Amino acid sequence: MSTAAPRDSILDRLGKMPVSGDSGIMYPARRPAIPPAAATLTKPAVAPSDRKPDQPFYPVAPRTLEEAGLIESEVSSLLLKKLLNRSVEAGFRLADQLGLRMAIIEPVLRQLKTERLVAYKTTLSAGDYIYELTDLGRDRAREFSSSCSYFGTAPVPLSQYISSVAAQSIAHRRPSLAAIRHAFRDLSINERLLSNVAQAIHSGRGMFLFGNAGNGKTSIAERLTQAYGDSIWIPRAISAHGEILRLFDPNRHQPVAVDPTDLPESIDGRWLKIRRPTVMAGGELRMENLEVTYIRSTGIGEAPLQLKANCGTLLIDDFGRQRMPVDELLNRWIVPLEQRQDFLHLESGRTIQTPFDQLIIFSTNLEPRDLVEEAFLRRIPYKIEVKDPTEQDFVALFETVAGQMKIECPRPVIEYLFEKHYRTTGRSPRYCHPRDLLRQIENRCTVHDLPRVATEDAIDQAVENYFSVL
Repeated sequence: MSTAAPRDSILDRLGKMPVSGDSGIMYPARRPAIPPAAATLTKPAVAPSDRKPDQPFYPVAPRTLEEAGLIESEVSSLLLKKLLNRSVEAGFRLADQLGLRMAIIEPVLRQLKTERLVAYKTTLSAGDYIYELTDLGRDRAREFSSSCSYFGTAPVPLSQYISSVAAQSIAHRRPSLAAIRHAFRDLSINERLLSNVAQAIHSGRGMFLFGNAGNGKTSIAERLTQAYGDSIWIPRAISAHGEILRLFDPNRHQPVAVDPTDLPESIDGRWLKIRRPTVMAGGELRMENLEVTYIRSTGIGEAPLQLKANCGTLLIDDFGRQRMPVDELLNRWIVPLEQRQDFLHLESGRTIQTPFDQLIIFSTNLEPRDLVEEAFLRRIPYKIEVKDPTEQDFVALFETVAGQMKIECPRPVIEYLFEKHYRTTGRSPRYCHPRDLLRQIENRCTVHDLPRVATEDAIDQAVENYFSVL
């Protein structure tokens, strides 16, 4: 595990986050910590995969506590809290719930029995038992829960997580132009824009997407991760200096099926295979979203957005309209953007160094130079303008969308639309207009039981409804 001095700027302390309903949480009180012995780990954790960084990462199931990067007191604490919540449980189920092999937790359970913290309730086949807490064990479990009520999958040490990010980094991925074009297959995007975006993807550093609203900046950004076309492994939780950070977020991470050729027993159960993430934050972004957020009633830390986006894409949508001042965000990220490393504060006051490894995209309707200083702009190598469609692009897109919606739309009607409602009025076309206007026409036909045909009258009414206050 690596640490670094705190940043020069002073950050606001962290607020509370709502509890997600994780089944691995109970609710007593106070501050986060695993048992004190957890902070005494001196041996470096053994990486869960021997593969080189340019090969697919694979979390091999550890055979010992040392390989898992854990110490006995950490596992004991989780087992006691698990039994406090479950009342009784079979040994093999406890192993499965912690994501560890039975061979790892069996000696720990045996030691807990020796210390009279657990007892055998029933004998099972193959030398396993149904375990339950003794009165002493119940008191010890409550004591642990008062500090940190987490009792889910055993955490992965920070050092192993850092190794996994290095192995799965987007810097190792160079998707072909064909793969990138396929990711945008449902969008109308010209070759020049496609080429610029492809170059930004290959840089792996970041980009500004700017231009008028309604031209698909967010849609482009949301599809970028698809160009990488693969999945990654992430741990459900990370341990750092005796504190637990929950990384897996079901609202932002999409699990995928494990390769059927992989035997379940060969995989480290603490890891989950997901699609490369696309994490998006809009106007609601605040400084606390970029720091470890502690749920004080449980003692569990929630990983910040940029950590959840590692090996994927982080989209800051509607940049410049966040609740936090732009210069605060720039101060926070100017060093990570340069060094590809971030520094996070733990509840204990210690600072940890973590990877800052994602394609970061700032999408804005404003001019980037009006938002940020030149020093920051230099750290975002690609500034790509998503321009308004030409008349030719607009007409072609209108015909394509009409065909998809099964609305008959003669070319003269589209030319009528452009001449009367764009060229004559000086209105600028947007890529979203064909879809939005055709939906108006579709609704008109449905309401009045009319044939699905775009007429000049239907066009006029759609324009009147859509542009009345625009």
